[in-house]
Amino acid sequence: MRTTLEALGEGYVAAGVARLLVVPGPEDRHLETPAGDVVQLRAPRVGGGYRLIVEPWRVTDVLRRFGPTSLEVSDKTTLLPVTRWARGAGVASLLFSHERLDAMLALRTGLPVRVTPWNRTLVRHHDRVVVTSRYARDELRALASLAATPLHRVPLGVDLQTFRPVPRLPAREHHAAGPLRLVHAGRLSREKSPHLAVATAVALHRRGVPLRLDVYGDGPHRGELEELAAGAPVVFHGHLAGRDRLAARLAEADVALSVCPGETFGLAVLEALACGTPVVTADEGGARELVHERSGAWAPAEAGPLADAVLRVAGRDPVRRRAAARRRAEQFPWSRTVERMLEIHDLALSRPAAPAPAGQRRAPVGDRRPA
Repeated sequence: MRTTLEALGEGYVAAGVARLLVVPGPEDRHLETPAGDVVQLRAPRVGGGYRLIVEPWRVTDVLRRFGPTSLEVSDKTTLLPVTRWARGAGVASLLFSHERLDAMLALRTGLPVRVTPWNRTLVRHHDRVVVTSRYARDELRALASLAATPLHRVPLGVDLQTFRPVPRLPAREHHAAGPLRLVHAGRLSREKSPHLAVATAVALHRRGVPLRLDVYGDGPHRGELEELAAGAPVVFHGHLAGRDRLAARLAEADVALSVCPGETFGLAVLEALACGTPVVTADEGGARELVHERSGAWAPAEAGPLADAVLRVAGRDPVRRRAAARRRAEQFPWSRTVERMLEIHDLALSRPAAPAPAGQRRAPVGDRRPA
């Protein structure tokens, strides 16, 4: 989500919008960034490195001083008082639904979780709802219809300059150079399904397939994953600072594993595709909507079928599969996402906008995301 906030913020500012981002953190801070001002409010940790704003009235204090015309909220837990304030103040509110609560909680707990009552409340308290995929839309579509709350699908984007292919060895020389190179990038927490990616590599290893899986990212379940991978050619690199470095690693791989069945979009999928690396994903979830038959493959969210999908992709002509992956990513520039979000903010404005500084248009404000 941090990548999304940065990309949207930079796009909003470039469009002449006065934009403020409100986030939780270890202490109160006010920062000036290329993506607009950032107000960090002290907030406690709630597990897994996430922080949660538990004093929503402090958010409204910040917003009163800023004077927004619209509010973009990406938190589904503690900020309903802020949305109520916005409605009373004539400020339009958008819920940016970047995750499916039912899928996320089920993946974390291993149990089905009933979230319909809470989702109904969320939909009713916002003027519009934005989702990033058809999969994400399915969770809220009926509730939004009943509440007469407009629901918009806006796919996210990818930095096509940072994430790009690198020159490759000729196909014959490349295949003689070593094992099948797999990559997984993402947070090592249960709701992201890194266990399934590692299990897929282990399944291939047990079949005698020469391979290496490089895992980039860190999180609370790294120890479990290292135990799961014991004896298999899986290398855990931890967090890799710098998107340029991550892009280079993604571009070196033959196949990327992004297999979470509860992913509502899949930025990691787009980043790999942009690097010319085909992706294997689960046959359900938002990530599946990004991969077509030329840029990767999909299978049920089980190690065996996903291993089969990896072999199918690896068996294709390497030049064609890489070109197809890049072409697919090029359909998702951030500029298109920013343009669509600004259109929705304009649609949400129910009252004349407050005066803005000369040359600026006041709009998106107040995202709250875990730090």
